[in-house]
Amino acid sequence: MPRRQDFAFALPPELIAQYPPVQRSDSRLLTLEGATGALSDRLFRELPTLLQPGDRLVFNDTRVIPARLSGRKATGGRFTLLVERLLDEHRALVQIRAGKAPRPGGQLHFDAGFTATVLGRQADLFEIRLEGDAAWLPLLEQHGRLPLPPYITREPTEADHARYQTVYARWPGAVAAPTAGLHFDQALLDQLAEQGIAQTFITLHVGAGTFQPLRVERIEDHVMHTEWLEVSPAACAQIRTTQAQGGRIIAVGTTVTRALETATGEDGVLQPWTGETDIFIYPGYRFRCVDALITNFHLPESTLLMLVAAFAGHAEILRAYRHAVAQRYRFFSYGDAMFLTRRPVA
Repeated sequence: MPRRQDFAFALPPELIAQYPPVQRSDSRLLTLEGATGALSDRLFRELPTLLQPGDRLVFNDTRVIPARLSGRKATGGRFTLLVERLLDEHRALVQIRAGKAPRPGGQLHFDAGFTATVLGRQADLFEIRLEGDAAWLPLLEQHGRLPLPPYITREPTEADHARYQTVYARWPGAVAAPTAGLHFDQALLDQLAEQGIAQTFITLHVGAGTFQPLRVERIEDHVMHTEWLEVSPAACAQIRTTQAQGGRIIAVGTTVTRALETATGEDGVLQPWTGETDIFIYPGYRFRCVDALITNFHLPESTLLMLVAAFAGHAEILRAYRHAVAQRYRFFSYGDAMFLTRRPVA
């Protein structure tokens, strides 16, 4: 079984993209053929040449919410807060940075003028509830700040509110973008549809835990954060039709991969799913639904790097990453992309 350090790689800091490309589809695309290990350097706008009529792209239509807030505890100390997940209109799981952690029953007074009460703690997260009739979504939309990833070392700009969001984002609830989808503009989506490439949408609200590093050496000991997802009956019917007709299911991002694999039984049949998932995919996992994967480049020693290594091969992925570094690809959320086909099961 691979260990955490088996997913390390050297990344020059200047390759971490701090800004998106001028146009969404201007990014580069590194392809890795699972059956042969062959690599090819392309542009993302060339994606239609890699697909064929009858294939189906599956997108995550979650929408990023402005999830950062700040204020003072009732004791006077300052805090900053990042919403991890909205539990309902009034309750949320949040990360809180403060000199001292707030206690259950403590009140948080936000700079924007509203108040929440700490209900309890769940590991590194706090459950809090807004006071009065206030609801989280409208308050965040009005007062929250965009939660750019921690490796983007600048403050968000007005442009980020559009670019750190897919063009098809629909359902608010994510605190991190499903970044593989950032490369698609409407013109490319239209071109793919005209080519006979079908499109399906699922929803997985990405949590901030996606950036958390592993803290254990044995990867099987890692406990994944939970995220809410929905794979609708209509999406299931569309995907099953494509499978029955011999088309490929192409996941746009690791979030889609995790959603579809969660909703697919051991018999290989995709079923509707609404609820939480903490699925952790690492080498040794047998994929049941996804045939190809579009994804960005991921953090060293991260669960997402382990997922793509399970999909296309551990040695093959690390070789592809070394190639990407040598060829000066741009990494992480605003960086370039990969197109992976699944490695055959031995």
